[in-house]
Amino acid sequence: MDLAIDGNVALTTASSDGLGKAAATALVREGVNVVINGRDEDRLAAAAEELRDEAAGDARVHPVQGDLTVEDDVVGLVDETLEEFGRLDHLVTSAGGPPSGPFLDTDDDDWYHAYDLLVMSVVRLCREAAEPLRAGDGGTIVTITSRSVKEAIDGLVLSNAVRMSVIGLEKTLSAELAPDVRVNAVLPGPHETSRIQDLVDQAIERGEYDSYEAGLADWSDGVPIERIGDPMELGNTVAFISSPKGGYINGQAIVLDGGAGSANL
Repeated sequence: MDLAIDGNVALTTASSDGLGKAAATALVREGVNVVINGRDEDRLAAAAEELRDEAAGDARVHPVQGDLTVEDDVVGLVDETLEEFGRLDHLVTSAGGPPSGPFLDTDDDDWYHAYDLLVMSVVRLCREAAEPLRAGDGGTIVTITSRSVKEAIDGLVLSNAVRMSVIGLEKTLSAELAPDVRVNAVLPGPHETSRIQDLVDQAIERGEYDSYEAGLADWSDGVPIERIGDPMELGNTVAFISSPKGGYINGQAIVLDGGAGSANL
């Protein structure tokens, strides 16, 4: 399916690895010029080379190093996107997860850092990107959050509580920026990213699993389709939502968990 976004420009954060990278990959395969972001310069450069190999047509990949908890870095991401490409059509926000742990072991610094990482990065990005997105022929914002906003996950108090703010922001912006900009969220369950791969490998070393396949099977327990997600399934969903083919999708929080969740809404 041709998504009709060839030649567009997208800014994707936390995209040197994981789900952010999958979103950038799906977009560049559609011929979208993509700005990718990460903190580690070497990993970012390697990701840029991989994405260039995936690019369709004349699509370009431009890496920008930056820390999403630093305001100047966040503002600079949008500024450099506009300087490099002269426009911005799509914003995809992603960020690493906050530390796990129970409520009573979580101090104020943990809360403030999680809020900066998960919420203020999105606030600042959307603030800076709003006018450039409005100036185009149909801008989009997609926030990659977590299924934890639908159902609290044991041991993830920061993710459970703080990510809800992003959904409130997403729903508000879907009205305030319409009809020029559509705003949606995707809520992934476990996907086979390098993070999951590392966790399974560590569990094998501890003797918890006999093989990588056994570890993945454990992560897939309770998922009706009997596996965890492929990151590109999320990436392709982001690309579709960002395209005119998904042009009536606005203000939605779409769960991508293989049906594992039990919430009705």
